[in-house]
Amino acid sequence: MDTTPSTTMTPGKNENFIPINNAADISVIVIYFIVVLAVGLWAMVRTSRGTVGGFFLAGRSMVWWPIGASLFASNIGSGHFVGLAGTAAAGGIVIGGFEWNALVMVVVLGWIFVPIYVKAGVVTMPEYLRKRFGGDRIRIYLSVLSLLLYVFTKISADMFSGAIFIQQAMKINIYIAIVMLLLITALYTVTGGLAAVIYTDTLQTIIMLVGSFILMGFAFSKVGGYEAFMEKYMKAIPTVVSYTINNNTETITIDEKCYTPRADAFHIFRDPITGDMPWPGLIFGLTILALWYWCTDQVIVQRCLSAKNMSHVKAGCILCGYLKLLPMFLMVFPGMISRILYTEEIACVVPSECKRYCDTTVGCTNIAYPKMVIDLMPDGLRGLMLSVMLASLMSSLTSIFNSASTLFTMDIYTRVRKQASEKELMIAGRVFILFLIGVSIAWVPILQSAQSGQLFDYMQSITSFLGPPIGAVFFLAIFIKRVNEQGAFWGLIIGLLIGLSRMITEFAYGTGSCVKPSNCPKIICGVHYLYFAIILFTVSCIIVLAVSFMTKPIPDKHLHRLCWALRNSTEEREDLDAYDWSNEGESESEEESMYKEEKKQSCWRKSYNWFCGFDDKKAPKLSEEEKKALEKTMTDTSEPRLWRNVVNINGIILLAVAVFCHAYFA
Repeated sequence: MDTTPSTTMTPGKNENFIPINNAADISVIVIYFIVVLAVGLWAMVRTSRGTVGGFFLAGRSMVWWPIGASLFASNIGSGHFVGLAGTAAAGGIVIGGFEWNALVMVVVLGWIFVPIYVKAGVVTMPEYLRKRFGGDRIRIYLSVLSLLLYVFTKISADMFSGAIFIQQAMKINIYIAIVMLLLITALYTVTGGLAAVIYTDTLQTIIMLVGSFILMGFAFSKVGGYEAFMEKYMKAIPTVVSYTINNNTETITIDEKCYTPRADAFHIFRDPITGDMPWPGLIFGLTILALWYWCTDQVIVQRCLSAKNMSHVKAGCILCGYLKLLPMFLMVFPGMISRILYTEEIACVVPSECKRYCDTTVGCTNIAYPKMVIDLMPDGLRGLMLSVMLASLMSSLTSIFNSASTLFTMDIYTRVRKQASEKELMIAGRVFILFLIGVSIAWVPILQSAQSGQLFDYMQSITSFLGPPIGAVFFLAIFIKRVNEQGAFWGLIIGLLIGLSRMITEFAYGTGSCVKPSNCPKIICGVHYLYFAIILFTVSCIIVLAVSFMTKPIPDKHLHRLCWALRNSTEEREDLDAYDWSNEGESESEEESMYKEEKKQSCWRKSYNWFCGFDDKKAPKLSEEEKKALEKTMTDTSEPRLWRNVVNINGIILLAVAVFCHAYFA
């Protein structure tokens, strides 16, 4: 079997060699950062950031192409480059099915969910549930749980995967790499608001795609084309498959199934019982996870809410769907090629060998993509690919930071400080980002050993444990008018307890690996996480419906334009427990004096206020007629007839493409 010289490099050479240490690579990286910061600063100057609507929703003025690019860039973090490629190296193309499922779900998002959110006039997803059900306990619960999910599955995973790449490229400490990236990432998130994030995401998407296509070309050229790739992958078996224990007196030979490529490596649909990704789980379980992620997650929905009208929302979703076709070719196939080129490292199974190659004992598949970048790319292009990884890391982190601060500010902080000014709200959101970063860094070590070292499996399993109850409540809230607050609350609570019991048990016993399986009881951990998602979603739905039908329904006067049956109602809605934080404290003398004081401040202070988007002028007070006109504009879902037909036809084409792709690789 052919291997490249890198597989036989001595540890010493690997430790001393710094790939990103030449003028060409460093120049490309420096130019990249200058361009990104320039785009961020341009967005800061161009857009309104002095109000919550401007900072968090970009003034609802975005058009379709930056929305689609931002949806894609927010979703494709460095966790995808590292996680998709690594899991593909271990198990084949099935992980690409996770990406193609999104082709269907973005249509559901743009055509069903977003129109309801826009008509409801909400900024955050917990705010929608509060309007739909009333009370504060669901809104606060969902805000806290969403923030926990950001820490467990997004921020920490992206930081960890980005740091793996930096560590491979520059041979620096993983935590120093994390801190360096976070400082740059936080700069334009904290200052620029959503508009800066969306515009820089658009640039990041272009950079990601260009760099990834170049690497894919190098990878297929090196392996000899697609046919050779399919043949060689099935033969990519490591030679070191045994090790000694008890002072070298006993030899342990590892089971063949732990290091031999799967026979179904090139099939998406796999056996429902013995498959590592059973096809019922891939179709139904994954759709449940995607319902939570694509249709109810703040990071994704917030981009759609920033669109100037519904045609731009739908067109942005379609663009994102077509872009989601690419990860199979740009990340999954290259990850499998990496196993062919660097079999001993990527496919290692002996714990001591894995520790030597990638500093973890459960496997080295996570270095599949970074390894190929470092070894295959010439000077300059290697720097471009490092920029790609930085781009994917930063684009997803900036999106998450902005959305997380929105959740905290609008749904938690306003409950503690009901009289808070807009300036205070934006400061609180930015400070909260720093807290999130600290918690996420503390979680990184746990990531390193989870799910046999396969990062993408870890991310999806955590989502399977915590996401389905949220998806169930949103799904029922929109489609079943009879569902009420009591049902939704107890569905969320009991669903969370069931999910946490599985998650805590799995982490207590450890997920183990093929070489050293976990001792977790089969009745708990033996159920595949995608099957567990189906069970948890079903149980949550049953609880929500049962409790709702046993308690009083919500009168229709509170539900106009909040659920599917009443989506086109023109009657005035009485919001349950109506509470508008933006009207609180408008007449505060303290607020007035603050604005007067700011007018006398120094040039330095004025520069600081501009940099942070704090407006020196008090926002004009609107009359009741002006408020109603503004609300009508912000909740309008009408579309020009021509463009409505264009996006609807494209939506149908996208669904047909999704069916074809699944059928071709089934």
